[in-house]
Amino acid sequence: MSRSSSGFVAGLTAAALAVVGFLAYQASASAPDDLGARPDKSPTAPSSPEKGKKDPLALPAGSGSGKRVVYSLAGDRVWLVGDSDKVQRTYKVTPSTVDPAAGSYTVTSRSGQIVGSDGTQIEHVVRFADVDGIGIGFSAALNGSTEKPDPAKKTGGIRSSRADGNAMWDFALMDAKVVVVP
Repeated sequence: MSRSSSGFVAGLTAAALAVVGFLAYQASASAPDDLGARPDKSPTAPSSPEKGKKDPLALPAGSGSGKRVVYSLAGDRVWLVGDSDKVQRTYKVTPSTVDPAAGSYTVTSRSGQIVGSDGTQIEHVVRFADVDGIGIGFSAALNGSTEKPDPAKKTGGIRSSRADGNAMWDFALMDAKVVVVP
C-alpha cells in the first residue's frame, strides 16, 4: 500500500467518523428528555398504560380488610378476598333491579338450588341483605345465562356465570363478610 492510498483511507475513516458523530448528536438532540429515565415501579404507579386511569380489576379502596366478598355497585364486579387481603378471584356480574345500600353485611342464608324471583332456576344462592322484603344475594342460573333482569320486576339476584357462582359458594359460607361499595 502506498503512502497516498493510506492517507486516502485515513481521510475516508475520519470523514465517516465525523458523519456518524454528527448523526448521533442529531439523534440525541431530538430524543425525549425522559428516554433514559427508569420506569416507576412503585406500588402506587398506575398499572394501565394510560396515566391516570384506574385498573378496573383492582380491589376498590375502602373495601375493608380480612377475608371478605366485595361487590361494586358501579362496576358490577365481585372480588373474593382472602385472609391476607389478597384477591383470590374477581369477575363481572349482572346486577339485580334492587341494589343493597353501600356498607358491610354478613351472609345470612344459602340455598343450593331454587327458583329465583324472576322465575329462573338458580343455584348456589348466597344471600346477604334484604331491601323492602326483597332478598339480595349472589347466584348463578342453571342454564348459565347472565341476562339483565326485566327492569319492571323487583329482583334481588346478582347473577354470575356458573363457574363464578361455584367459587362464591365455596368461598362465602354462613356469616362471611360482604362489603358493598358504591
